[in-house]
Amino acid sequence: MGKYLQVLRIGVQNTLVYRVNFLFRATVGLVPLAGTLYLWRAVYAGKPGGDISGYALSQMISYYLLVTLVDAFTAVAEDDWQVAADIKDGNISQFLVRPINYLAYRFWLYLSGRAVYTAVALVPVGIFLFFMREHLAAPVSGVALVAFVASVAMAAMLQFLIACTMALLAFWVLDVSTFIFIQFALEYIASGHLFPIDILPAWLSRLLMLTPYPYLLHFPVGVYLGRVEGEDLGRGLAMQAGWVALGYVLLRTVWARGVRRYSAVGG
Repeated sequence: MGKYLQVLRIGVQNTLVYRVNFLFRATVGLVPLAGTLYLWRAVYAGKPGGDISGYALSQMISYYLLVTLVDAFTAVAEDDWQVAADIKDGNISQFLVRPINYLAYRFWLYLSGRAVYTAVALVPVGIFLFFMREHLAAPVSGVALVAFVASVAMAAMLQFLIACTMALLAFWVLDVSTFIFIQFALEYIASGHLFPIDILPAWLSRLLMLTPYPYLLHFPVGVYLGRVEGEDLGRGLAMQAGWVALGYVLLRTVWARGVRRYSAVGG
């Protein structure tokens, strides 16, 4: 465990080099968020009764503000590209001959990156939230808050597992960018980043909830807002945990098969 804590420490130090880049990225990322909120204001202005699928305007704004926070805590930045590059360039060879688990090494680097990015992003995001504080709802209960924290932790693990599994396709193909972009497009829509999943037709919403993507953003935010309660909350957390377990098994399987066919020449 000590060596991975060392990886975390070194990862934080290395990532701090890009803190200004993170600050600008987080700040610029608020521009489309502001545009989305103004768009929904216009939609609600022309909506009699001011309610869309159970969302009042304030709840819809809270949803997008919370999505921004959860995304800052969990999103994968460059980890998938770095894993693919390690395989393509042969850098992964050094880990195969040393007593260190490459996947664990990448996970601790992911945690270090999220820690630094979140700390830096909280400055512009915090200012934005301050001005929007009247729309940011408090958790409906202590149980919802605890379940939200647990769900965000599992969402982070699921993000890493999906991204890393896609990157490991580099064992078989020379360029994984197409697969990564397709996966990102699916995630952007099906995770609830673009809009809440539950404003879709009921049959489509239920279908999407059978995939891992809503458990990256939509489900944790729904837990916080109290839109997932009681038995639905228990089932949702169990489904999310199941996807994490399945993602881990899939990642280990792809890794084992990829390593068996991996070869590197030279030094």
